[in-house]
Amino acid sequence: MFGGPYEDKVKDLLSRMTVDEKLGQLQQLTWTGDTGPGGGQTEEVERAARAGVLGSVLNLHGAEHTNALQRMAVEESRLGIPLLFGLDVIHGFWTTFPIPLAQASSFDPAVVERDAEVSAKETRSNGVRWTFSPMMDVTHEPRWGRIAESCGEDPYLNAVLAVAKVRGYQGDDLAADENVAACAKHFVAYGGAEGGRDYNTVDVSEQRLRNLYLPPFQAAVDAGVATVMAAFNTVSGVPAHGNPHTLTGILKEEWGFDGLVVSDYTGVEELIAHGYAADGADAGRLALMAGVDMEMVSTHISGHGERLLAEGKITEDRLDDAVARVLRLKFALGLFDDPYTDEASAIGAPTPEALAAARETAARSMVLMKNDDGVLPLDAGAGSIAVVGPFADHTDLHGTWAGPGCRRFPTVSVLDAVRAAAPGATVTHAGEDIAQAVAAAEAAEVTVVVVGEEPELSGEAAVRSELSLPAGQEELIAAVAATGKPFAVVLLNGRPLTIGDWVDRVPALLEAWHPGIEAGNAIADVLFGAVNPGGKLPVTFPRAVGQIPVYYNRESTGRPYDPAQADEKYVSKYLDLADGPQFAFGYGLSYTTFATGEPQPDRQTVTVDELESGARVGVRVSVTNTGTVAGDEVVQLYVHDPVASIAQPIRRLRGFSRVTLEPGESTVVHFALGAEDLGFWTNDPAGRFTVEPGRIDVYAGTSSLAEARCTLTIG
Repeated sequence: MFGGPYEDKVKDLLSRMTVDEKLGQLQQLTWTGDTGPGGGQTEEVERAARAGVLGSVLNLHGAEHTNALQRMAVEESRLGIPLLFGLDVIHGFWTTFPIPLAQASSFDPAVVERDAEVSAKETRSNGVRWTFSPMMDVTHEPRWGRIAESCGEDPYLNAVLAVAKVRGYQGDDLAADENVAACAKHFVAYGGAEGGRDYNTVDVSEQRLRNLYLPPFQAAVDAGVATVMAAFNTVSGVPAHGNPHTLTGILKEEWGFDGLVVSDYTGVEELIAHGYAADGADAGRLALMAGVDMEMVSTHISGHGERLLAEGKITEDRLDDAVARVLRLKFALGLFDDPYTDEASAIGAPTPEALAAARETAARSMVLMKNDDGVLPLDAGAGSIAVVGPFADHTDLHGTWAGPGCRRFPTVSVLDAVRAAAPGATVTHAGEDIAQAVAAAEAAEVTVVVVGEEPELSGEAAVRSELSLPAGQEELIAAVAATGKPFAVVLLNGRPLTIGDWVDRVPALLEAWHPGIEAGNAIADVLFGAVNPGGKLPVTFPRAVGQIPVYYNRESTGRPYDPAQADEKYVSKYLDLADGPQFAFGYGLSYTTFATGEPQPDRQTVTVDELESGARVGVRVSVTNTGTVAGDEVVQLYVHDPVASIAQPIRRLRGFSRVTLEPGESTVVHFALGAEDLGFWTNDPAGRFTVEPGRIDVYAGTSSLAEARCTLTIG
C-alpha cells in the first residue's frame, strides 16, 4: 500500500521540514471542546495546527468542524501539511451494528465487512479518515470488559474477521470517498491481562505470543492494514509501548510493516507509571526508539524530541522514518490532494439501507443456546404475549464503544418489535417488578423474558469480578419459570455470563449480545422465525467464575480429566464443579437439525518438505439439513498434533464455513490445510515456525466438541 507512489514526495517534504515540524507530525492531540473550532478548551490544538506542529487530531467529527481546523493547518502553516482526523469507530458511526463479539458469533466474514463498509462511508463523510479498529485481542478472560470489542478466544477466527474488517474499511483505495484507514489494535497480548483487569500485566512465553496473540495481527498486516496501535499492557515485563522486540523486531522487520504505529491514549506517558521510564523525556525516547511513530494525547516525543536528538538519545534516521510513515499515510488517504470534506454530502443519520444491514447482521449474529419442546419460534398469530424484564422496553442496546450515533439515535426496543411482529396479539409488558411480571406471564400464552447487563458493564475499564446476571434478574426468571407457562429468555450482554444457576429452568434461551440500533427488530426476527438462528459461540461460557480461564484450545496437561474415570482424584479438575464449560466454543442451535459426516482428506500422507513448499491437503466434510425448515449450519474444522516438541492445544480451529440448506438438502464443504495449519511457532525469540513429522488428528463438526475425525500423517 505504501512506498513507491509517494516516496519522492515524502523525501521532498522531509528535506524541507525543521526538526520541530517533524516532531509535530508525530503528535496527536484530542479535541475536548463541546463545539467546533474556536472553543477555549482546544486552544493548544488550534495553535499547533497553525504552527504546522501537529500531525493528527482525534475525537473531532463533522465536516464543518474538521474543515475549519484543517484550514488552519493547510492555509496558515508554513508547509501546509494537512491534519489526519481519527475516531474510535468500533461497530458503527451513526448506524450501530452489533458489538464485535456478537459479529464473531456469525462466523461470517461478510457480516464484519458490511459493518466496516457502512461505518467507513458514514465516518469519511463526516471528516474522519482514520478509525481505531479492528480490535483483534484474542482473550480467554470474560471478566475483561473489552472482550466485547474482540472476536473471542480463537486466533484463527480473529484473524479471518480482522482481514474482513480491514477490507471493509479500506477497500482497494484509501483515497476513495467511502474508505478510511484501519488500525489493528492492541499490539500485543492485551487480551491476556491478569485477572481480566484492564491495563494489567501480561506474562507470556514466546511460543504463546506467536501462536495465540500474534496471528490476527499478522493477517491484518498481510491484508494491508494502514496502522497499528500499541497496547497498554506489559509483555513479559516490558511495556508494549516501549517494546522493541514486538514493535520493531516482529512488526516492522520480520513482517515488513511499513505503515504507522500509533500509541494508545497517553500510552507513552504511562511508561513512567509502569516503572520503565524515569520521566517524560525518557518515555519519549523509549517509545520512539522502540517503534512508536505517533504519540496520542501525551506529548513526550514532541516535547522532548529536539533535546533528545541533540543529545544523541534518539537518532535522525529513526525520527525521519517515523515522520515518513505519517506522511505516507496522509498521501495514501489523498489528504494532500483534497484535505477537505464536502459538507453538502455529509451523512447525518442512518439511511434505510444502513438500518437494513444492521438488522440483518444483528439477527445473523445471535446464538440459540436452548430450545426445549420447540418453544421457539414464537407464533406470530398468538393471542397473547408477555414481554417482561429490565430490558424489555430498553432503548439503549447499542453496546460499548457505540460511536456518536448512540447519543442521537435510540435502539428499537424488544417490546415495540414484538408488537410489530405480532400485530394481532395482546402484548403486555412488565419491567423489573417480579409480581407484575408473573401476573403478565400467567395471563399470556407465552412470555419473552429480556435480561442481561447494561452496555456500561462491558467495554474498557468495565471489569467484573462476578459474571452472574445483575441483582434481581435470576429471581425474575425463577418466578416466571414457576408459573409453568412456556417462555423464552433473551440475553443481552457484552461478555459470557455464568448462567448455570438458572439455565436449567429455561426452556429456550437466545444469546442476542448487544445487537445495535436495530436490536429489537433483529431479536423479533429470530424469535418469530423470520430468521432461523445460525450463530455459534466465539467464546466459551464458564460454569462459574472460579473456573476462569476456561477455553477450548487448552493443553491436555500431564493428568487430563477423563469422564470415563470421573472418580479419579489426581487429575486436572475441580472438586466442586463439573468438568468442562457450560457452553463450548463453536456451539449453537437452529430451528432445524443438521448432520455432518466424517472429514475426508484427499491424501493420507504429506511430507514436511511438501508442506514447506506450499502443498495443501484438501479435506471434505458433508453436511445435511435433516430437519423441516431451511437453516444455516457452521461446519468447523479442527486439528490436533498429539506428539510435538512443544505441547499443542487439544483442538485448534483451522477452518469454518457457514452454509444455508433447505430441508433435506446436502452439500460438501471443502477445506485446505497447509503448513500454517499443521505447524507451530517455537520459543525462539527470533521467530521459528516448524512443521514436524508425525500424526495429525483432524476433527470436523458443529462445535469444538466435534468427535468425527480422520488422521493425516506428516512424513
